[in-house]
Amino acid sequence: MCPLTATVRRIFMLFVFLRPPETPGRGDEGQADTSFSDSSLFAHWGQDLSPDNRRVALKMFQYYGYNGYLSDRLPLDRPMPDLRPDGCRNITYPLNLPQVSIVFIFVNEALSVILRSIRSAINRTPSHLLKEIILVDDNSSNNELKEKLEDFVSQTNSQRPGFIKVVRHLKQEGLIRSRVSGWRAATAPVVALFDAHVEFNIGWAEPVLQRIQEDRTRIISPSFDNIKYDTFEIDEYPLSAQGFDWELWCRYLNPPKSWWYKGNKSAPIQSPALIGCFVVDRLYFEEIGLLDEGMEVYGGENVELGIRVSNGDA
Repeated sequence: MCPLTATVRRIFMLFVFLRPPETPGRGDEGQADTSFSDSSLFAHWGQDLSPDNRRVALKMFQYYGYNGYLSDRLPLDRPMPDLRPDGCRNITYPLNLPQVSIVFIFVNEALSVILRSIRSAINRTPSHLLKEIILVDDNSSNNELKEKLEDFVSQTNSQRPGFIKVVRHLKQEGLIRSRVSGWRAATAPVVALFDAHVEFNIGWAEPVLQRIQEDRTRIISPSFDNIKYDTFEIDEYPLSAQGFDWELWCRYLNPPKSWWYKGNKSAPIQSPALIGCFVVDRLYFEEIGLLDEGMEVYGGENVELGIRVSNGDA
């Protein structure tokens, strides 16, 4: 499948996993630790920063879990390397593919990361396929995500009325109920549920939408690469299936031999679970009961979808 690129701050999320060597202190508004040599943030980046700027960068890293200081200085529409398998680049797709609503879930995310997610989705999704973008704010306390985000939404909607919708929770509901909130606001035939720290690559939408058009009971996990948490450089990840161990921890799985025998790296891989974000027929998702809204935070939906759906594809 044609890849997306994702930046990850938690132990597991999305389809590329990245565990920073140190655990960030989300919500710690106090002084940042000034012991720069002990921070993994500066292992490959930031040696030329002044001490004051290092303190600012370290404080942002401790808050976000990734290099928010650098993110704020990168273009919102920066270029992405095309890491698709050769086979993906030569495929033609029907013109009558279904439209998609893209849902982004966030809480206290860096504004620049959210805006880069939105811009990349707009720039790299064919306009006739992207019906709308829905932002679900799970009760963020970061003031940047209020007025400044609303300004961006208003500016975008002035050119395309109603294109971006914002859903704001009055209390923190967690990932699962946030996804359901986004699904409820969506109106396109297909809904793509993502965290708000991804950057879309060219050609991501067509293969996903074609698979769902062929069989509406498929739930699709696009292939992800990784954005390094410290340098924001792109790191290519190998294709894999997604599963879990006996303790229900998320695991990457090597594709089965039957997939390798095809000799086609653009072929889909059947997967027993979906780790993180996924794309689904909007009405079919309702028919199988959505996600269990009794689940708190995140982590069980990957197993739940594997049980609900009889033929999940990655």
